[in-house]
Amino acid sequence: MSVTDRFTSSTATARRSDLPAPAQAAPAQTPVVLVGLGLAAALGVAVTAVAGVSMLWLYLIGLALGMVLFHSRFGFTSAWRQLVAVRQGRALRAHMLMLAAASILFAPILAGGVSLAGPAEGFVYPVGVSVAVGAFLFGIGMQLGGSCASGTLFSVGSGQTAILLTLAGFIGGSVVGAYHFVFWSEEVPTGPAVSLADTPLGYPGALAISLTVMGAIAAATVLVARRRRRPELAPPPVAGGWARALRGSWPLWVGALLLAGLNALTLLTSGKPWGVTSAFALWGSKLLAALGVDVSSWPYWANPDNAPILAGPVLADRTSVMDFGIILGALVASAAAGSFVVHRRIPGKLALGAVIGGLLMGYGARIAYGCNIGAYFGGIASFSLHGWMWGLVAIVGTLAGLRLRPLFGLTNPKPDDAVC
Repeated sequence: MSVTDRFTSSTATARRSDLPAPAQAAPAQTPVVLVGLGLAAALGVAVTAVAGVSMLWLYLIGLALGMVLFHSRFGFTSAWRQLVAVRQGRALRAHMLMLAAASILFAPILAGGVSLAGPAEGFVYPVGVSVAVGAFLFGIGMQLGGSCASGTLFSVGSGQTAILLTLAGFIGGSVVGAYHFVFWSEEVPTGPAVSLADTPLGYPGALAISLTVMGAIAAATVLVARRRRRPELAPPPVAGGWARALRGSWPLWVGALLLAGLNALTLLTSGKPWGVTSAFALWGSKLLAALGVDVSSWPYWANPDNAPILAGPVLADRTSVMDFGIILGALVASAAAGSFVVHRRIPGKLALGAVIGGLLMGYGARIAYGCNIGAYFGGIASFSLHGWMWGLVAIVGTLAGLRLRPLFGLTNPKPDDAVC
């Protein structure tokens, strides 16, 4: 089930092995495809004019990420919900495959410390109270808002206009988190930034430890799942033959490997792993600045690393450019698959849950040094202990979020439901 299941059913219908094969994908929505390609080309020209060819490459990676996320329906929100609610670990095993592949690719790049943009550095941040609080809030927010950071972007691109409410909350929460950032980073207990590579064994040892833990987690999900019998899953509609590459649904393992490769390519191209949510803080802060608020005086934006980002154009910010690419990549992919759908009516409870979920995710991501992409994916692949901490606490937040979902008219998977 994709991260967009927030505004559809949160359960799937069980099927027997004698049911028909999956239906064929709907015809391509050619006009929407052409509009998407036109927008993508125009933005690519603008990015090149503002920030040069190196930023164009990151934009193209963003387009590819949007397509992969859509075609593989690679979810973080639903993966943790399935694990906590019905002990279904298939999606979490895909996470482990993605993390393992990314770690293998990251290790030599980080060990060499060189990228096409200069020094290569992973996302290694302190382990402290801010990470725990932020990840917990993010876990709750995912279940109320119906998507994670990457899921919000590709859902908006694929026409899920209801997720715009989640995005609006995400931006608002990110701005507040930026305003409070110094409090969480300096005035609450914070430990050191710990990299598994900071041992005599270096990156080979860090990689061995990481792969062992990932393998153990994958094995544990299999053992837990065997304790109960689950119905078979109804496969999603697919396109036949070669068209499946452009119009069909891709296996989770394909999405996992491609996301790992694209994240490593981002690190090699820009010197940093893939991130998403820092752009939301930038967008919201620029909006406040346009309204007359002196956001440049906030310690977060006065920081020498962040001040040039606030002062410069949005198209010169690598995270923003990649986010725009994800949205447009998902738009083109969904229209080519005949799945671009615009939702016009949203029940009030769902709308409220979307905004609150977005606020919690935005705030949580800022104070925890990232989201499911920057902290969980990028942090673990960078061999940072804070990435593992983020993932564990986010699962606890997911459990709390599941208990809150019914208040907003949302259902949870049940043990007898088939989940994907």
